Amino acid sequence: MRVIGEDGEQIGIMPTRDAIKLAGERGYDLVEISPRARPPVCKIMDYGKYKYELAKKAKDAKKKQRFLQLKEMRFRPKTEDHDYTFKMRHVREFLTQGSKVKIMVVFRGRERAHVEFGYKILDKLKVDLSDVGEPALTPRMEGRNLTLTFLPKTPEKGSASP
Repeated sequence: MRVIGEDGEQIGIMPTRDAIKLAGERGYDLVEISPRARPPVCKIMDYGKYKYELAKKAKDAKKKQRFLQLKEMRFRPKTEDHDYTFKMRHVREFLTQGSKVKIMVVFRGRERAHVEFGYKILDKLKVDLSDVGEPALTPRMEGRNLTLTFLPKTPEKGSASP
C-alpha cells in the first residue's frame, strides 16, 4: 500500500504491517484514504482529530444554511376590513422575517359563483404588500380555494443608501 506521512509527504509503498507499525511508532493512526486505487492509499494521521475537524466543518456549514419556511394565511371572500388588516399585518411580519407566505381565499357553497371577490382580496394584498413581498405566480383556483404565494423581497444590490 502507498503510505503518506502526517505532514503530506509520500513515504512510499510498503506492506500493511510495516505501515501500521510506522504509524504506531509516530503516535498516529493509519487511515485508508483511497481503497480502490492500485495500490491502496493510506495516510498517517490523528484519526480522532480528523473526525473532530470534519464534524466542526459540517456544523459550520449547517449554521450558514438558511431555511425558507412556508407560512399560510386564509381569507374568506366576505372578510371585513378590520380582519383583513389584521391578517395582512401578520403576512407582512412573516415576509419581513424571510418566510414564504401562501395566501388562500376559501370559498364555501354559493360563494364559488363569485370568485371575483377573492381576486379583489388578492389584488388588494399585492398592493399592500408590494414593499415587503412579491407574488411568485398568478393566482389560481385549486378546488374551492384561490391561492397565491408571496416571496419575501430580496434587497437589491445596486440600491445601497449612503
